[in-house]
Amino acid sequence: MLPLEDGYGDIIGKAMRGLGVMDLDLSQATKLSIAEVRAARGGEFDEHAASKIAKALNLNPAALLESGSKNWYPHAANILGVYQLTSPFGGDMTVNCYIIWDPANGEAALFDTGTHPSTILNFLDEKKLSLKYIFITHTHGDHIDCLPQVQIASGAPTFVHKNGDIGGVKLFDWGDKFQFGTLTVETRQTTGHAADGTTFVISGLEKTVAVVGDAVFAGSMGGGAVSYREALTTNLQNIYSLPDDTLLCPGHGPLTTIALEKIHNPFYYPGSK
Repeated sequence: MLPLEDGYGDIIGKAMRGLGVMDLDLSQATKLSIAEVRAARGGEFDEHAASKIAKALNLNPAALLESGSKNWYPHAANILGVYQLTSPFGGDMTVNCYIIWDPANGEAALFDTGTHPSTILNFLDEKKLSLKYIFITHTHGDHIDCLPQVQIASGAPTFVHKNGDIGGVKLFDWGDKFQFGTLTVETRQTTGHAADGTTFVISGLEKTVAVVGDAVFAGSMGGGAVSYREALTTNLQNIYSLPDDTLLCPGHGPLTTIALEKIHNPFYYPGSK
């Protein structure tokens, strides 16, 4: 069982950095001491402090309290045609990639690559799948670490949004669509964490599937390295607008669903936007 990518302190830290809020700012806004603010940012949970911090940082209070108390895990059921592969990256970190295929004819696409090409290639061989495309959610190093090896071994074309051109790839724009087997892939803009951030929405399986990269994690989101507010906006518009039973496939951590994230993700707080 994969652990959640972010804990209570991580969530507070991402919101603070995204909003440009310093410890002193948060202390003044919440009437908490700087020591209490720093303790929360370091992951020390106090229900009274968490409620005040949530309000000051525009986070969903109930979801932040839930994160602090560590009493939630998504337990989203996988579906036929979706394989999550998790590989190590840099110390104790891990990164996900996904093989999605049409069970009717075995045509497949790979979404990101992670770090272990042999595991990807062995799975394709074991299931007798034909890799038609490689899609990249964003070109941060952990998501494309073994891309060259997979490209050479599979011969499949790689598609990257034009903002992330790394050479040796084909470029697409948001709104472009692709087909493999009976499955359709729609590309949606989910920038803010990365300038080329893309969510791939796959239809044709038993449920809608969205490979979201680092736009959304179970109970959290990627940091707003480009623009925190842009990340919140594009996530709300282009991920949370999907059907509630959509299976979300994040770049780190466990699978989740739209319905679960609307309740349990502190960054999903549409009533405050």
